[in-house]
Amino acid sequence: MLTLVTGGAGFIGSNLADALIAEGHEVRILDDLSTGFAENLPAASTFFEGDLCDAELVAEAVEGVEVVFHQGARGSVPKSIETPLLTDRSNVLGTLTVLDAAHRAGVRRVVAASSSSVYGGVAPRPTVETSPLSPKSPYAASKVAAELYLRVYWELHGLETVALRYFNVYGPRQDPNGPYAAVIPRFIAALRAGEAPQVNGDGGQSRDFAFVADVVAANLAAATAPASACAGKAYNVAGGSERSLLEMLEILGSILGTDIAPEHLDPRPGDVRHSFADTSAAAADLGWAPVTDFADGLRATADWFR
Repeated sequence: MLTLVTGGAGFIGSNLADALIAEGHEVRILDDLSTGFAENLPAASTFFEGDLCDAELVAEAVEGVEVVFHQGARGSVPKSIETPLLTDRSNVLGTLTVLDAAHRAGVRRVVAASSSSVYGGVAPRPTVETSPLSPKSPYAASKVAAELYLRVYWELHGLETVALRYFNVYGPRQDPNGPYAAVIPRFIAALRAGEAPQVNGDGGQSRDFAFVADVVAANLAAATAPASACAGKAYNVAGGSERSLLEMLEILGSILGTDIAPEHLDPRPGDVRHSFADTSAAAADLGWAPVTDFADGLRATADWFR
């Protein structure tokens, strides 16, 4: 089938594009390269460079497409606090632009990346999708708004939509650079350099880390599951275990053969204390469940950085 991956030069999007090509699908990629990298683009893909909010470009990119995998977004909580209007533009207007173009082009389904941040860290753990949404940052609020647009386009126009609420994705191609880089690549980079990893807060905060290959598999499952089971719904996509940052650092130290104490910094505004997902709904409706052991995923990630 002909597919479009927005944000396909980025971490998750490029891994997804590779998997689609490996399965024999034709892949288009739309990315402005603001956070993605041209070297991540598969040679077999067709590249559209530009902004998610460019209605004409998006319309061109979705023409004839069967499934859109909408991964493009501004993905940082701290950045969203500093520049909320830019986050809103990319994540809300960008999503609406993609949905409207998909509807007008007759796209069958849009599978979109959402985030565990929509829960705000206040829901009981393990968290189910029916938990109240309580966003604590502009980024999280933008993901709630995007999910609402997804549901509206299913109910109003019959465009099949599925939102996947990612819980702390990690793996090969995740960028370790910059002040807002995700925690696992930052820790790996620091340990490999013989430096103290910087931990915001006491390190007791926990996350349900999802390996990128499992996230890719969830997207593929969401593209083919029966509409009667999944259209208009949101699903947790996670790794299946709750790990503290200090526990994760201990495992990484063992993998890399280092024993370096972390440097503790102030907690980050907008961060949640704990997150742990119930993924039984995705298992029931999409036929998906995580399969990667956390230590194995960390080892594969560290090997890629070598």
